[in-house]
Amino acid sequence: MTLHLILLAIALTGVSGLLALLVPRAHGARVATATLLVGATAGAAGAVLALRGEAVRRAWPWAVPGGALSFRVDGLAAMFLLQIFVIAALGAIYGVGYFSDEQQPQHARKVRAFYGLTTAGMSLLVASANAVLFLVGWEVMALAAFMLVSTDDEDPVARHAGLVYLLSTRVGTLCLIAYFALLRSVTGSFSLDVAALDAARPVSTALFALALAAFGLKAGVMPLHIWLPGAHANAPSHVSALMSGVLIKMGIYGIVRAVSLFVAPPVWWGGLVLSLGIASAVLGVLFAIGQHDLKRLLAYHSVENIGIILMGLGVAMLGRAFGDETLFVLGAAGALLHTWNHGIFKALLFLSAGSAVHAAGTREIDRLGGLSKKMPATAGAFAVGAIAICGLPPLNGFVSELLVYLGLARACAATPGPLFAAGAIGAPALALVGALAVACFVKAYGAVFLGEPRTEAARHVHESGPAMLGPMATLAVLCVLIGVGPVLVAPALDRALVSIGGSGAPVRSAAPLSLLTWIGAPLLFVIAIGVIWAYRRRVASRAQPTWDCGYAAGTARMQYTSSSFAEIIVGLFSTVLRPERSAPKIDALFPAASHFHSHVPEVVLDRAIAPTFRVTGRALASLRWMQRGSVHLYVVYVFAALVLALLVFR
Repeated sequence: MTLHLILLAIALTGVSGLLALLVPRAHGARVATATLLVGATAGAAGAVLALRGEAVRRAWPWAVPGGALSFRVDGLAAMFLLQIFVIAALGAIYGVGYFSDEQQPQHARKVRAFYGLTTAGMSLLVASANAVLFLVGWEVMALAAFMLVSTDDEDPVARHAGLVYLLSTRVGTLCLIAYFALLRSVTGSFSLDVAALDAARPVSTALFALALAAFGLKAGVMPLHIWLPGAHANAPSHVSALMSGVLIKMGIYGIVRAVSLFVAPPVWWGGLVLSLGIASAVLGVLFAIGQHDLKRLLAYHSVENIGIILMGLGVAMLGRAFGDETLFVLGAAGALLHTWNHGIFKALLFLSAGSAVHAAGTREIDRLGGLSKKMPATAGAFAVGAIAICGLPPLNGFVSELLVYLGLARACAATPGPLFAAGAIGAPALALVGALAVACFVKAYGAVFLGEPRTEAARHVHESGPAMLGPMATLAVLCVLIGVGPVLVAPALDRALVSIGGSGAPVRSAAPLSLLTWIGAPLLFVIAIGVIWAYRRRVASRAQPTWDCGYAAGTARMQYTSSSFAEIIVGLFSTVLRPERSAPKIDALFPAASHFHSHVPEVVLDRAIAPTFRVTGRALASLRWMQRGSVHLYVVYVFAALVLALLVFR
């Protein structure tokens, strides 16, 4: 029953947008959304059944060489499938109000078609137990997502973001093909359901490196994140929620599966994953602070949270390497729970940001302001997401980050050595990330929702409709529910840990999930009472202007901008961020009107990769004489290359 529901969900979500092309445009949105919702409901039900029962495995023959219709839905797969279907369903509902045929007559049908295909591709790869079938799901997901990123294909910025994403995903696919080919040489088949491998063999290191490159590119691990900021910023907001919430988690799923193939990974594997996690978390939040584009800011926070997930996974790998089962449970449970939590609060943030962008018509933070007066529900939803992503109690981000903290603290308690060093470096780094995240979201929330509107468009915004507010409210409730009742998700974590080689010891025995539940509920009650009291006092009081030090002609230009708020932090880390500033030149007593502009570029892409491609392109231009347009000449080239290969490798 479980597998049949999952397969039905894959089929229905995949054809949801395509079915809409067969009906009149006026009914297309309803048909696509209804079909995807039915499929997502079936898939979520199947995932819940898998989390409550045993793993399901089933295989059918397939005529494709090396391929088999082999499926595996265990605890780990079920956790990822449940997230995929829930967020995809909420995004589809949101899209009805955000990206309707009336508002986007040229792009709405295309987005619905590829949105469903992206969902189906992700579900297929998670459920597959065969490398060829996995690649089919991977390619469907990757190519459909490319079409979604390039939705506004008349915009050169969107086209550039789509091209960078496409090139990145092609490199990732090549690494993945090499990984599966090498895995087959070790195991003798393309089955992904293999026995434990010996990590001490040299080929195991190659497998680990290929998996980390292929899946790290998809996850957006620093410095392989180059596609992520542009793709998330330029895609429609409900697509950004799907990509940031679950698509990049396919990389995390792949890394977890790849690592779980080995009985005892070397210590340096865990150290490398932990180091990549620290770099991604710290640099991701730093680059986020310097952004002026609201969605691009959120995109860099995806890099940050992928880093936190990798930190937990690194702790788990170190626990497995040193034979410490409690350390493994804390790290793996923290990583998997943060994968869930990040999907929830990041989808909430992108949908809330989309609501603000939809109303004001701009993503530029410095052209917004004061939106909470006209859009209180959107402002409230964004606030919930901001508190959750900063890891503050009593919301869900706090719980998963606490598990990672506890793992790092346990590592610090070890005798001096690699494990102690991991904890001593990782714990302060995670604390730094939390502090910087708070600073970033104080900036974002204050500049977007508080103060006075900076433009006429921001002054005349209106609240979004029920189709957009409903998914946001659902995600906000999930943030609260997991935050105050983390013990509810402990059984799912137990199932997932068993799937990746855990001993079966309950998560709640190694982590204070029950204690957090007892503390979280009263804390939420106290906060709710405080909010109600503050609201009633606000209603009872008269509106008064903010104290302006006696100056009665204040304007929105006197408010903090995103640049001014972040200037000190960006300046402190200017060596890494490389900010670009355009300051006015004052050379007279009465200078002409001017402006100040600052920009934090994508350093890896703009300062390293793009210049390398330009230099390589100029160097290869000298070989264009070889391309004469003659098929006969090209055949000679092929023949010469073949002869040379035979002489060299005879």
